[in-house]
Amino acid sequence: QISQNLSWVIVSDKEDSTFLGYEQFESHAYIRKYSKTDDYTILVLDQTPFYAESGGQISDTGLIIIGDDSLTVLDCQKSGNEIHHICSGDFNNDILSDPVLCKIDFDRRQRIRKNHTATHLLHAALKKTLGEHVHQAGSLVHPNYLRFDLTYFEKISKAQIREIEKIVNSQILINSTLNVSIKAYDEAIKNGVVALFGEKYGDQVRVVSTGKFSNELCGGTHVNSTGDIGLLKIIEESSLASGVRRIVAVTGSAALELFQNQSDLIFD
Repeated sequence: QISQNLSWVIVSDKEDSTFLGYEQFESHAYIRKYSKTDDYTILVLDQTPFYAESGGQISDTGLIIIGDDSLTVLDCQKSGNEIHHICSGDFNNDILSDPVLCKIDFDRRQRIRKNHTATHLLHAALKKTLGEHVHQAGSLVHPNYLRFDLTYFEKISKAQIREIEKIVNSQILINSTLNVSIKAYDEAIKNGVVALFGEKYGDQVRVVSTGKFSNELCGGTHVNSTGDIGLLKIIEESSLASGVRRIVAVTGSAALELFQNQSDLIFD
C-alpha cells in the first residue's frame, strides 16, 4: 500500500475524512495533512466526495484543485478513519490553509454506481435461479464491468444464464426506487437483510434495498432507481476454484456497445 508508513505534515486539526460522496460529487474541503513521495502526493482532507476502495467497489478518481494547482486523484484508500487521496502533481505549500475544491470523475462514478446496483440484483437473481444456498464469495465493482464470485458446485448452464439475465433485466425495467436506510445490525439480520460472509459490520449498518427484490448491507454507491442501470448482459461464466464460480457482466452503455458489435457481425 502506497499510503502506509508515510511521513506526514500536519496542516489543521479539523475532523478526518467525512465522506460526502453519497449525495455530492464535488465539494470544498480543508487539508488535514499531506505526505509526498518520489511519485505521489497523498492528502487527507476534513471531508471528501471521493469514495475509497471498499466492499469490492473500486475507488473514485478525479481532481483536487489547490489554488492554481491541480492534483489528479489516481486512487483513494482507507486507513482507519482516514481516506488517503493518492495523487499525481504538486502544489504551492504557502496556501495550504485555504479550502481546496474536490471534483470526482462523474461519468466514471455513474458507471460504477450502475455496476454496483446491478451486482445486488445479480446476487438476488442467482439465489432465485440456483437456490438460496448460493452465497457471494467475492466481487469487483469496476467502471467497465462487474465481477461476481459465488459458491456453486456445477457449471451454470446457458439456460440458467438466460434466466438470470431475464430476472435482472425485468427488475431494471420495473425501475424500482432504491431505498437506503441505517438500521441496527441485529434488526437488519432478523428482517432477512443479506450480510456478506467475512465482512465486518458495526452496530449500525447501511441497508440498500431495491423494492422487495434485494436487501443487502452495503456501504457502496448506487443508482437512484434500477432503471438507471439500463441493461445487464453476462459475458463470462467460469470456474474460479472448487465449488466457486465466477460471473462477469456489463451494464448500461457497455452492454449496448456489446450488442451493437454483435449486430455488426450479422450485417457485415
